Amino acid sequence: MNFRTFLRHLREGAKSVFRNGWMSVASVTSIVVSLFILGVFMLLVMNVNALADKADSNVQINTYLNLNVDKKLRETIKSEIEAMPEVGGIKFVSKEEGMKELEESLGSEWVEGFSEADQNPLPDAFEVSVIEPTTVGFVADKITALNQKYTEEPILRVKYGEGTVETLFKITKTVRNIGFIFVAGLGLMSMFLISNTIRVTILARRREIGIMKLVGATNNFIRWPFFVEGAMIGLMGSIVTVTLLFVGYNRLYAASQTDLTLAKSLIPLGDLWLQLGIIIVGLGMVIGIWGSTMSIRKFLKV
Repeated sequence: MNFRTFLRHLREGAKSVFRNGWMSVASVTSIVVSLFILGVFMLLVMNVNALADKADSNVQINTYLNLNVDKKLRETIKSEIEAMPEVGGIKFVSKEEGMKELEESLGSEWVEGFSEADQNPLPDAFEVSVIEPTTVGFVADKITALNQKYTEEPILRVKYGEGTVETLFKITKTVRNIGFIFVAGLGLMSMFLISNTIRVTILARRREIGIMKLVGATNNFIRWPFFVEGAMIGLMGSIVTVTLLFVGYNRLYAASQTDLTLAKSLIPLGDLWLQLGIIIVGLGMVIGIWGSTMSIRKFLKV
């Protein structure tokens, strides 16, 4: 196909969109409704996934040391934990810092007695984060096993929320899987709904296609303007959808910032607009072209 022919197909496709005004409006509306529902679910899944990732990343291992552990041995244990390939970071929390955190979380009246007696019963500790949250149990066992290298066990206790963490991982995995299934199902449903609408549009123009066949037009010559028309309808529908989604989500995000419990729950629009926009616009154009291709195929057999 030369460039002039390609321009001709573009021009004819664009003309067809405006020439079949109401049918084009019906197709665009169908795309907007279908993609909007799909987009809402995608936003929901993206935010649920972000919350699940945040919950996973907050999992850490608290390693409490015995009171008789001196500074040299403490540094040795810290180096051994840091050397584990699964460990992402380690932070030392002295007994004084531990008491301060306890005071901030429970209130000064709960630690008043210890302060007055100048006694701090809390042990020094390490807060260990892991690179892959699901390895937290495995890493906790490796840290506990360090005790076997010493005559007097330097590690008093290792805690990471056993049982609760495993349940959390199962819940977040289930939520992710259900979300992906819903989005995939809605995506397929949108494709068939939009395809049927475009099919009705082309059905109304079967006489035009038949005449073109009778005067000797090739299948490609007939097909290309419909490709262009399908792509333009998909592009227009997806742009309207993206605009509605972004305006609505931005208002929802702004409203959530006034509520302290929701302030950090939603992903800012700036972090997801490009990814979501490309998916919605790409999907709209692909569905428009696919719907036109599938619908026109049987009329070309005349």
